[in-house]
Amino acid sequence: MTPEEVLLDESINLPAPPEPAGVYEPIVRCGNLLYLSGHIPPASDVRYVGRVGEDVDVETAQQAAEYVARQMLATVRKEIGSLNHVVRPVKVTGFVRCTPEFTDIPAVVNGFSKVLTKVFGSQGRCARSSLGIASLPGGVCVEVEAIFEVDAKTPR
Repeated sequence: MTPEEVLLDESINLPAPPEPAGVYEPIVRCGNLLYLSGHIPPASDVRYVGRVGEDVDVETAQQAAEYVARQMLATVRKEIGSLNHVVRPVKVTGFVRCTPEFTDIPAVVNGFSKVLTKVFGSQGRCARSSLGIASLPGGVCVEVEAIFEVDAKTPR
């Protein structure tokens, strides 16, 4: 199945792509690579605000990461017209706002990665870094940035 067919078949709904909250572009294309700025869950959803290991449990933080993945896919689709033009995600960097004692940071970012593997199959597995940090915009618990490869025929 194509990525777009998977979205329909699995009833994966993509939220609206975010509007930039500053002086930057949410996505920049360079050759066949798409560089995506950090995406965050809505700070208006109080479930996703706080530190993992204190205010937010791992399962809720994973759900926030899943939301971010769907939002990022919406940004990609808006840029290139269809997720069927994506060859694969190349690199993901996940930032988790957490307590100093919390060490299961990769488990949170797995929420993001699971969406990619569901939509792109084995091609959805990519290089990844997971970092624990002290603060994120709006106090949210997770932010993810990524690089995607698109096929050479992808419209600009």
